Parts: sequence; structure tokens; C-alpha cells
Amino acid sequence: MPGTTQFFTPPSSFTASSIPISAHGTTITYADGSQCLDGISGLWNVPLGYGHQGVADAVHQALLEASYLTCFRSTHRWAERASDALLKAAGPGRYGRTIHATSGSAALDSTMKVVRQIQILRDEPNRRVIVSLKGSYHGTTLGAMSLTGEDLGQKMYGIDTRMIRHVDHHRPRDLERLLDREGDRIAAVVLEPVQGSGTHVVGEQFLAAVFEGRRRHGYLIVADEVATGFGRTGPLFASQAWAEDPDILVTSKGLTNGTQAASAILLSHTVTQTLDETDSPFMHGETQAGSPASCAAILATLRAFEEEDILGHGRLVAAHLDARIRAVVERVPGASSTGTGCFRSIRLPGNSDIPGIVSRCRAHGAVVQPGPSSIQLVPALVYTPSALDHLMDRVEDTIASLKDSHGTVAA
Repeated sequence: MPGTTQFFTPPSSFTASSIPISAHGTTITYADGSQCLDGISGLWNVPLGYGHQGVADAVHQALLEASYLTCFRSTHRWAERASDALLKAAGPGRYGRTIHATSGSAALDSTMKVVRQIQILRDEPNRRVIVSLKGSYHGTTLGAMSLTGEDLGQKMYGIDTRMIRHVDHHRPRDLERLLDREGDRIAAVVLEPVQGSGTHVVGEQFLAAVFEGRRRHGYLIVADEVATGFGRTGPLFASQAWAEDPDILVTSKGLTNGTQAASAILLSHTVTQTLDETDSPFMHGETQAGSPASCAAILATLRAFEEEDILGHGRLVAAHLDARIRAVVERVPGASSTGTGCFRSIRLPGNSDIPGIVSRCRAHGAVVQPGPSSIQLVPALVYTPSALDHLMDRVEDTIASLKDSHGTVAA
């Protein structure tokens, strides 16, 4: 029995066989000598591919120059440079300050504190309710898990959801009804531009209702871009394509190309101004947040995106991926697809064995991820056309060869 707890896996299913021993580019090598093309970018967090030299060199140099410095009651050169670069990359004039954290979940916990603090500072102490979406995933720490709109055992862990409301983004009228009832109590609406579970795009009609609600009721809008940031859907951040900017943007995953435990919260100028005018400290601290190594990785990742035109390359990968997904959908009766850019799912008939399909893809040399009645594809933005074809050939052939209890899944 392996000594490491494997997340989201019962102990009876823990495995120590065929574990990864190395990863380069878009290929993972396992202990048994087999290799797989990675179709999900690690845990959606390696947009530049494994072993990016610029990121590795930057982290190495930072560790030699300052193995540790803190953002607790202080700051340092690496943190300031990383913050400035992030604010610039997110779009001139959109955001005014950065809060460094260590994970997407920790950043969402911190954000819940920020939005409630801001409402108190604006003399709105009753605004403590936070709205998120049904089917959403925001993380597994206590706060983030309360925001999450899918069942992850919240009752078992005693997660407090009394100040959380979940609405269906396919039904804008549900949000409007909630605002009619509780608009004066809502501190913020938190949403993923594309929901991580199933890669469902939040539509313009729902976003319009969210923006109108902000004007009428004064809550904050939080874009959870832990997954959608760093070119995953096309632009650097998906919310850059929204009709209006969020008040707070949360990013992680691709932030350091998966090399460091890091996340960041970008605060709009209006949120920053509220904190500054009241001279209100943010009562939060994480020992490793904004460490020199993580900040060096942020800087190197942003530099790679600019110098290597990663967003442009990602658009080519997305177009190629879309064509291959359409071919699979046409071949499989009852199949469909969701998502956008390089954040996609292939939805299969309801009686399909999703865990079995994922396992068989792995056996055939392709790493994919299970989703709700679907397999998810979240490839690195640096895939070559030939490598992406190899990946999708294995995925398509696996799906086409499977049978369910009612006969063949594929035509």
C-alpha cells in the first residue's frame, strides 16, 4: 500500500504501480517504462508543457539569491515585480493591487474574506451572503468548498453554507428572483467563466443579469479564473472578453506553469481604493505566499507567454482540437461537446463507462480526465499538430472500440 494519500480516491483503490517518474514537453513516462501523451496539462496547470527551461532557470536563480522572504507585514523585490507584471498582463487600468496566496482554494477563501470586509468598509454590514453557481468547483478548503456547487461531501465535513446561495447559470431568472429577495444581503457573486466540471461556458445572458444586479444592488463580482486563466480559453484571462470587468480576479494553476504552490487575487481599483481610504488591513497571511521562488516562476511564465506567443499558439491548438473533437462527436451516436479554447469535454451517452474509458485511454497512451458523463481534454498550449493528432487518435480509437451494456458506443 503506498504511503501517500491519493486525493479523491478511496484507499482500496490506491495504487503504486505505473506511477509517473518523469515528464517532458507533453509526454509523461511511467515506472513500467510506458509513456503517455498528456491531454490535461498536469492538473490543467502546465500550459507551457513540462520542463520549461526559462521557468526552471528563474526558480533556481531566485532560490540562490533569496531562498525565502515574506509578504507578512512586509514585501520584497520578487513580490513587487510579480505583482506589477500580473497587473499589467491582466489589462491596463483593470486592477490596482495583488494579494499572493498558495493555491486556488486558499485564494477563494481569502476572497470570501475580502468581499465581506469591503462591504463593511462601505457601511453595508448586512451584506454577507455570497452567490455562486450550481455545478461549480471552487476548491476543497472550508470556504472554497462552501462555494462549490457540486456535492463533494460538504455535509460530512460540516461545511457551513448558511451564507452561500447557489443558482443555475442556465436560468438567469433564478438569479433575478434571488436578488429580488436578498439583494440587500449579497456581498458578491462568484463565478467561473467556464465551469471546470463539464467545461460549461457561462453565457452572455446570465452575465448580463449579473452585471445589472451589480448596478442595482452594489455587490462585487468575482471571476474565479483558477482554471480559465493563462490562455486556457483564448485570451490570457477569460473575463477579458466580458462586457464588463469583474471587481476581483482569482488566478492559479497556469500562473507558474505548475512549478510552485501559488495563486494570486487581483483587486480592482475601486476595491483597492476602499481599502486605502479606510486604511484597513487585510487580516490574512500564508507563510509561503509570494515567496521569491513562486514570484520568479510567475515572472518567467508571463515572459514566456509574451516572448513565445503562447496565446497565438494556443489558438492554433484550440482550432485543431475543435476539429478533432467534432470528428469524434460525429462518429459516436449521442455524443456532444462543451467548452471553448483548450478547455473542452466530450459528452458521451448516459450509460457510458466514463472511468473505464479514462483507464483505457491511459492504457492506449493518452491521459484524459473524467467529467460528468464526459471525458475532459485540457491540453498544453504548446502541442504540435502531429502530437495533438497522436493524442486524439488514441482518444478517438478508444471511444470507438468500447461497448456498453446496450451494444456499441460508437458507430
